[in-house]
Amino acid sequence: MRNFITFFVSSVAIVVAASTAVAGEKVLEFKLVTKPIDVKVIEAANVEGQTVVSGKFFGVAVFNDGRIGVKEFVHSGDMLKGSGAYYGYSTYTFEDGAITARYTGAIKDGKSNGEYTILSGTGAYANATGTGTIESAPNPFKGVNLLNIKLVVRTPGS
Repeated sequence: MRNFITFFVSSVAIVVAASTAVAGEKVLEFKLVTKPIDVKVIEAANVEGQTVVSGKFFGVAVFNDGRIGVKEFVHSGDMLKGSGAYYGYSTYTFEDGAITARYTGAIKDGKSNGEYTILSGTGAYANATGTGTIESAPNPFKGVNLLNIKLVVRTPGS
């Protein structure tokens, strides 16, 4: 009986150690270039400069070390003369898995700032949670957005 208890306790310790080794927190930082794919802009009646924007977008994430990822997302915004609140849902796909998140933010004076809440993940990001930030980056290009993204991804057990 003593050998069985020793074996059982050792087995439980190994299982706990193995599951903890897979769990953790990972910080992903990258530039994101986004482009509208199917967007509708509706002007509000009798409110000069007021628009509601909604649509599908696509983006490419570029890490400093050359790795890339893609982002597909739906976006909605309520803008008055180019400033206002926005929100949406994103799925980032990287070589080692995918992350789905909801974001909220605002544009003021031509600059975008926002926050992510990570909802789920697959692959290396299976069952992920976490947060993140969105920030405008200097953009020399027309017709696309350039953003700095930081995601703090937590996987189970961390």
